Parts: sequence; C-alpha cells; structure tokens
Amino acid sequence: MTDRYLGLPLEYWQPEFLGVPQPLWIFAFTALGLIVGSFLNVVIHRLPAGASVVTPPSHCPHCQTRIPLRFNLPVISWLALRGRCAFCHAAIPVRYLLVEVLTGALFLANWLVFGHDQPWMAVALCVLFAGFIAATFIDLEHLIIPDEITLGGAAAGFLLSAAVPALQGASDPMTAMKRSALGMAAGAGLVYAVLRLGKLAFGRHRMTLPEGSEVLFLESGLVLPSGEMPYGEIFYRPSDAVRLHARRVELADRCYRDCEVEVLLAAHPAVLRIGGEEFRAEEEPYLRVETRRIELPREAMGLGDVKFMAAIGAFLGWQAAVFSLFASAILGTVVAVLLIATGRQTLSGRLGYGPYIAAAAMIWVYGGNEFARRWLGL
Repeated sequence: MTDRYLGLPLEYWQPEFLGVPQPLWIFAFTALGLIVGSFLNVVIHRLPAGASVVTPPSHCPHCQTRIPLRFNLPVISWLALRGRCAFCHAAIPVRYLLVEVLTGALFLANWLVFGHDQPWMAVALCVLFAGFIAATFIDLEHLIIPDEITLGGAAAGFLLSAAVPALQGASDPMTAMKRSALGMAAGAGLVYAVLRLGKLAFGRHRMTLPEGSEVLFLESGLVLPSGEMPYGEIFYRPSDAVRLHARRVELADRCYRDCEVEVLLAAHPAVLRIGGEEFRAEEEPYLRVETRRIELPREAMGLGDVKFMAAIGAFLGWQAAVFSLFASAILGTVVAVLLIATGRQTLSGRLGYGPYIAAAAMIWVYGGNEFARRWLGL
C-alpha cells in the first residue's frame, strides 16, 4: 500500500480547491493554456501591425478565409492539417504549434507547483506567463515589445497583487500594492539606468572602411563593403543617426563633394542632411557615398525593455526585478556568443532582449527566489 501517486502525496490529489478533484484541475489548466495559446498566436501576429486582436475573427492571412471552429482547435488542427491551411494549403508556421504547446505546458506547471497550496497565485502567474510568451515571440520577430503588453502588464500586476498578496509575499492587499509599486519603480529604474549608461558607453559605433569604399542607402537597408544591414538594426529612436564625411555624394539628380552627411531615418519625417542642406529622406530614393569612416548608432536595450521590467516588478516585486536584470544579462550573453560563433548573428546586429528577461523571471518563480534569498540575501 503506497501513500504516493505519480510521486506526489495522496493528499495532493484530494478535492480541496472548490471541491474539484486535482485531475480535473490539471485537465482544466492544460486545456485553458492551449486555448489561451491559440489566442496569443493572434496577438503575436496582429499586435505589431496595430490591428485589432478581436476583429475580424480568425482567418487565413494568405487566402483571408475565415477559419471554422473544426479547423481552429489548438494543437489538434495544426497536426491534423499538417501545418497547412485547409483552404489554400499555404504553410502555417510551426510557431503556432509551439506557442500553444508552450502555453499549455506553463499553465499546467503553474498549477502543479502552486495549485495545491496557493491556487489563486497559480492563476495570477498564468496571466503573467501569457504576457511573457506574447512578448517573447513578438520581440524575436520584430525587436519590439508593444505597450499593450508592458504597460498593460504593469497595471495587471498591480491589481493582481492586491487580489493575490502572495505574489508579493505579503499577507494583506495594502502591503502587496506597496511592494508592487516599489517593484515597478525598481524594475523600470534599473533598466533605464543601464540603457542610459550603455548609450553613453557604447552608443556610437565608428567603423573605418578600406580606401575608396562606397556606401549605399537602399530602401531595405544600408549596404557596407562587409554586406547589407537592415535599417531595423540601425535606427531605433528618432535621434539615432548615421554620420560620415563623404568625399563624394551621389543623389538621383545631383552630386556633392567633400561634405558631412547625416541620415535620420527613424525621425518623423525622416531627414537627410548633406553639408548645409536638409532634405526629406523619402524624396531621395537614391544615395551613394564614398567614405573611409562611418558612425552608426547602437544601444544595448530599448525603452520596451524598461517597461517590460516594470511589469515584472509589478507582479513579483523588486527582488525579482533585480534578479531578472542580472540573470537575463547572463542568459543573453551566452546566447549571443553562441549565435555569433555559429554565424547566425553579427557582432553589430541587434538582439531582442525581452525573451531573456522573461526567462530570468520564470527562473525566479520556479526557484530562483530561494537561491537569491539563500545566497544573495535578497
């Protein structure tokens, strides 16, 4: 006669929460995670484009056909259709399957870890992790984290801390809200300090080019002797500029010699300065310069990361924000080195930082907090 089932004490499986047996809660959280994952795919696809995540209903982005319920079942539909649209047979990215499975797995993990003793904390963490998944996949593809996720997450974290004080390790709503507010301030403040210091230390990347080198500004990116760099890897903020001294400048209808050139494509409107003249960049479809030196903008983190860390602090407190900052730096460095070593990332390329912040925060939830308390005194 054993007093354990699947490695857990028998009392774990008793119907303590709302009188519902544990196996039903496990099924419910897994199913809920799969459904939420299906919705997150819509968020990941539409939010960066500024489209509504509610209307129109789910449809194929290729043939625009509305997807009926029988072809919109999480995981099952993707597998049954072998990753293709049922109507136009266009490929459905494997990301859709991955997001659904990952969300279901994390919802299940939250319930298994916290559901028996702190069921409402498991629910709150599911909200947080859903935001992590959306932020991660959007940042990986677009190198942005929308305000709807970051600022919305900060507001949700503050309200859920009041409803579930255990998120902040508190026993009453007022204490939890104070800790949540402190977490927001600490998270945003720390990352903003890193951003500003990084901009001062590494904000300009000066390159020396071979004699007689030509640089082209195309519609898609900047072409250097070493290859093309997409504009998305160069221009992040309106103040970011490419600066150089050109021996010769060629536009579509005129030329200049021995002058300073400044290009601000992220400004509104985009600006091109040549010598003492200023032009609207979109009105100049062709720009070729001969130069030996060029200065490119760069920064380690963006304002989206600042707001993302504020959301983490709102949910988990200032200690989690501090831990996530340092742990994400380690994770990001390891991944960046591996990508550069395998040729999948250039040294000057931009890497989305949000996924590493999210991963570090999940490490905190699943045991990093105990490590920090024991070894770091947080």
